[in-house]
Amino acid sequence: MWIFGLFLLVPFVEIALFVTVGAWLTLWPTLAICLFTGVLGAFLVRWQGLGVLRDIQAAGPMGDPLSPLAHGALILIGGFMLMLPGFFTDAIGFLLMVPAVRRGIIAYIGTRVKVSDVRMGGFRTGPPPDWVDADYEDVTPDPEKREPLTRPSKWTEP
Repeated sequence: MWIFGLFLLVPFVEIALFVTVGAWLTLWPTLAICLFTGVLGAFLVRWQGLGVLRDIQAAGPMGDPLSPLAHGALILIGGFMLMLPGFFTDAIGFLLMVPAVRRGIIAYIGTRVKVSDVRMGGFRTGPPPDWVDADYEDVTPDPEKREPLTRPSKWTEP
């Protein structure tokens, strides 16, 4: 239910901020700020996302991928918020680009979520375990070589 309230509240806050900032800065500077934050959001997602990929690669296949993946998810959400037009979503997006804020969010969520198992998949070198390797021979009779019935079928007898 709180998500529904959030979907109603955020547009009202954005409209109120647009009207207030637009009255203070006028139309074109307000639109320029929105365009600039969208471009900046795309740049920050790329820059910080590559940093997260480097962290995952540095950890190797036996390292814990959960923290870098959580950071990557929050970076994507923050970049999405920055690309949305609006000042409230931009503020949330900029906050999510700060590593200390992300660590705090991950720590808070970490107290509420229990991860039971993490498995890293790899490439399988052989067939799946339920695979059956078999040869076959087609035994379908050829209709031209089939012998005619010598007696009528029991289905047609009275």
